[in-house]
Amino acid sequence: MTDQAVPAAVPPGERRVLAALALAQFICSFAGSNMNVMINDISKDLDTTVQGVQISITLFLLVMAALMIPGGKITDRYGRKRCFLAGLVVYAVGALLCAVSPGLGVLILGNSILEGIGTALLIPPVYILTTLLYPDVTSRARAFGVIMALGGIGAAAGPLIGGLITTGISWRAAFVFQALVIALIVWLSRGIRDPLPPDPHRAFDTGGAVLSATGLVLIVMGILAADNDVWLTIALLVLGGLVLARFFRSTRAKERAGREPLLSLSLFRDRTSNLGLVTQNVQWLLLMGTSFTVAAYLQVVRGYDAIRTGVIFTAATLGLLLTSLAAERLAERRSQRTLVMTGFALSVVGVAALVALVASFSTAWAFVPGLLLIGLGLGVMLTPSVNVVQSSFPEERQGEISGLSRSVSNLGSSFGTAIAGTILVAGLTAGAYAAAMITLGVIGLGGLAAAARLPHAPGGSAAGDATASTAPGTGASTTPGTEAEPPVPDPGRPPAPRRPHRA
Repeated sequence: MTDQAVPAAVPPGERRVLAALALAQFICSFAGSNMNVMINDISKDLDTTVQGVQISITLFLLVMAALMIPGGKITDRYGRKRCFLAGLVVYAVGALLCAVSPGLGVLILGNSILEGIGTALLIPPVYILTTLLYPDVTSRARAFGVIMALGGIGAAAGPLIGGLITTGISWRAAFVFQALVIALIVWLSRGIRDPLPPDPHRAFDTGGAVLSATGLVLIVMGILAADNDVWLTIALLVLGGLVLARFFRSTRAKERAGREPLLSLSLFRDRTSNLGLVTQNVQWLLLMGTSFTVAAYLQVVRGYDAIRTGVIFTAATLGLLLTSLAAERLAERRSQRTLVMTGFALSVVGVAALVALVASFSTAWAFVPGLLLIGLGLGVMLTPSVNVVQSSFPEERQGEISGLSRSVSNLGSSFGTAIAGTILVAGLTAGAYAAAMITLGVIGLGGLAAAARLPHAPGGSAAGDATASTAPGTGASTTPGTEAEPPVPDPGRPPAPRRPHRA
């Protein structure tokens, strides 16, 4: 029997390894949201504006999204553990640079560029290693549950932790905190063993990496420019679309010529995976868009300080924690499609509550029901969406699909901050707040529609995983107790090294 047919042997120091991977996802998600409660403090200290801080946050998320696909690709060439550790070091340097930044430019260099690059290097290995170390459905679902729970909690608790540190010490200390967590992750990572050897001769599509990153940057920058110059927005969006179209044409030409592109278009031939990617994008768009909009409104319009703003976000953290802890039990009873649909339904109702209650009551308690519902909804659906995508492909393609999956999720985060933030910053009034939240709610309904098109899986999550894992064209099954079929070769792609069989 192959290692895909039986549960993997428990690796040495499994808990320590899983803790390292989960903490890595936590700190990267934390970095995307904790700055939301520092808007006033940073803008005053660095003599900038709310829009300046928004640009720094959005660029951080965008750099992650733009480089996540290349980041996933180079793991095959240089090794997953090596890329993971390199990303941690780059991230720590960026965090320390932010802590001593004298102005917005240095903050953007440290936070948006270096932390973004570090995240793009370290996050794909988190998901690749998890998929390879836990090849059976049950253990993989449990591991992904821990990682996604820590990621969601990092994003949801970022405002609270950031608010406590900012109020108690300084906003700069929040970046020192990130560097300390990175040091802990490096220590915990000693026991990580890469299941697949690196392939130093693996080709890397530099031109494709430049085209894809440039196209994504132009599109998000176009959204950010919407409140200043509509024509500039249109020009940037059109130019970004043309660059991405050129990227896909170039990719198709390279595949036909038998060369290995940055991103194989065959990744988009699986309908279930495509729908899972859409739900991932919208989930993080909702989370980060809501986080920025509510935090900016509380601080700039209502005059709340960092700690009061962070405390209000405790409701979202609590909701996400409750459903994340119950993720394994929910997966045993309900299909992935049902869980993702339920999560979107709760989140959309939460957005509606944030609009209706905040318009009717001036108390801070008006934010609690909506944030709680959004947290509950996200906790329900984060893990099943990731599992749908990762389990749709065999282990030889985990580098590609992990990079694509994380890129799509982080692109959702940058879209959420850019779209909702641009609407809010244009007015910074109660009306602009309502418009931003309603926009997020409408996008959430789009995510619900995508989730409704996921395949039905009778019998709960295991069946759902089996369905996703044996999608047409993947040729791989991760269902316990079944023999895996040989994967269908990808034309023009050199064979990846296989994991040794276990008795």
